Amino acid sequence: MYDKDIKKKGSGQMSRNEMEIRIEGLEKYYGKKHALKNVTLTIPSGMFGLLGRNGAGKTTLMKVLATLIGKQGGKVTVCGIPVEEAARIRRITGYLPQEFSMYPNMGVYEAMDYLGALSKMPKKVRKERIPVLLEKVNLQEHYRTKIRALSGGMKRRLGIAQAILHDPKVLIVDEPTAGLDPEERVRFRNLLCEIAEDRIVILSTHIVGDIEATCEQIAIMDEGEIYYNGTVMDLLRMTEGKVYTAQISRKDLAKMKENYVLTSMLTQGNNVMVRFLSEQKPQVEASACEPGVEDAYMYLMQEKEGFSHVLDLV
Repeated sequence: MYDKDIKKKGSGQMSRNEMEIRIEGLEKYYGKKHALKNVTLTIPSGMFGLLGRNGAGKTTLMKVLATLIGKQGGKVTVCGIPVEEAARIRRITGYLPQEFSMYPNMGVYEAMDYLGALSKMPKKVRKERIPVLLEKVNLQEHYRTKIRALSGGMKRRLGIAQAILHDPKVLIVDEPTAGLDPEERVRFRNLLCEIAEDRIVILSTHIVGDIEATCEQIAIMDEGEIYYNGTVMDLLRMTEGKVYTAQISRKDLAKMKENYVLTSMLTQGNNVMVRFLSEQKPQVEASACEPGVEDAYMYLMQEKEGFSHVLDLV
């Protein structure tokens, strides 16, 4: 439901609790599957990244925060509101799911207006707000275009517009750039950063580049648990002095994989340029280099799992 006082509430000074999400000991089961395991997390205002491979539990956590599914244990408050009060949470929350779809035969403006009407947003407010949002997401020239005719990137941008139509304090986006081309991905990330200036924006993704380009605060999930919670800079410090590059022959690649965690490979004729992790000075001729978020992520997963392998990251 549209809350006509949201704008007023958002424009004044807020207490710390009013602009953060607090999660304490969150538990979620799907039958016998333990999907979320004692998740404890504080999410402040601004861009917050939730990183983890597919199946890590990110979407389940997002759905709990958006009140789409319930929990079995723990405590969750969104801007000071207990998650059990679903109607109040939904008034201040926008959600863009991984699989986003709208009415394909409607035009862009028509669909936005319809969604606003469903939320009981006054016609005058819709008429003022929708053009502003379409301009913000660079769809103002496509306001009559049928949704079925939009590109994948345009649909994602329209998804953001509908998610912030009621001017929420919290925006939750789940895998928003998967499948987008590089140019559209950059445009989408910039849009999220702009939106996050006066909101809590949670970016859930398995794409390391999205986190590296947008977030200062991140959490890393795997198998329903939080394995890291802190700043990107602190995460990078974990792998200082542990990242190397080397040029090896293709015939030595298999042995290299056995001995080290490879974070990237680039074939150059009969040779391969590899980037890899090593706790100590490697036995092969190699040069130390500055770590990136992907290096740090893979180092953390190596520590968790206790063996070396190449992770499937995009």
